[in-house]
Amino acid sequence: MASLDIREIDAGPVGGWMLRCKGTSSPSALRPDRPPLVIVPGYGMNAFIFGFHPRGTSMERCLAEAGFEVWSVNLRAQGPSREHGRADEPSLRAYAEEDLPAALEAILAHTRTTPGRVVLIGCSLGGSIAYAHLARVPTSPVAAVCTIGAPLRLEALHPAVRFAFGSPRLVELIRLRGARKLAGLALPLVRHVPQLLSIYMNAAHVDLSAAAELVRTVEDPVPRVNRDIAEWIASTDLVVGGTNVTDAMRSQRVPLLLVVSNRDGIVPERATLSVRDVWAGPVEVLRVGDEDRWFAHADLFIADSAPERVFAPIARWAGGL
Repeated sequence: MASLDIREIDAGPVGGWMLRCKGTSSPSALRPDRPPLVIVPGYGMNAFIFGFHPRGTSMERCLAEAGFEVWSVNLRAQGPSREHGRADEPSLRAYAEEDLPAALEAILAHTRTTPGRVVLIGCSLGGSIAYAHLARVPTSPVAAVCTIGAPLRLEALHPAVRFAFGSPRLVELIRLRGARKLAGLALPLVRHVPQLLSIYMNAAHVDLSAAAELVRTVEDPVPRVNRDIAEWIASTDLVVGGTNVTDAMRSQRVPLLLVVSNRDGIVPERATLSVRDVWAGPVEVLRVGDEDRWFAHADLFIADSAPERVFAPIARWAGGL
């Protein structure tokens, strides 16, 4: 397996945080004329999982070996990002308006590529943050966007998800600690009772023997972000800083790739594809999974066949921009 060049840089300080960004490239494959790919993590997670796969090639390696410089971003309170002075609370608005601009500025200052723009890859809530970023930062240096299991309008949600975020005030008061430990206890059980997390993953094609590694990507939920999501569910449309993000997407003309799993119980297809109705630029859809080998939400990142069915098609799409 070819060696990779891995670099880590800080972005910020922003809102009392130093954000940590990890750059990955393959010296023998890198195409400097291509824009860097910037991966944004989702709800309750950090960027660790993009550099790890239980059985196959990680997303970072797959994209790097396809000739791209790949950057994974840890926003405030994610992974190795750390407080720097008086730290402001994470929120969807802070992620979109402050953290992503700071991360993109730092990445473009350190990139070994020449285009001066980036391709955003937003994973789950990270894709929604990417939409909000474009809505609130019209001068953003984004050349194209790929979102993986990411909602815009919160439609057709699973009743369990709707119930969990039923009260904006209540979910902001709940402070869950030790989510990583709880996940570490729960994942091994899924092998024996796969129905436990079937709305989140298909245990039949995920190597859960690597649970100790997989849970390294888990972060404690953030109360203010929980409230933001609850308010979003109540209104259907995401509103950030007074901007209706759905309406703002009508002015977006950069290419967009939507990655959708066929049995996602966390972000249903209707919620992921809602952006297609308003996006002004070219839109492609990559559907993953079938009745025999169905894909849930997490499978898009950690299923045995994710490198071939998700990561490689994203690389081909980005290479054709």
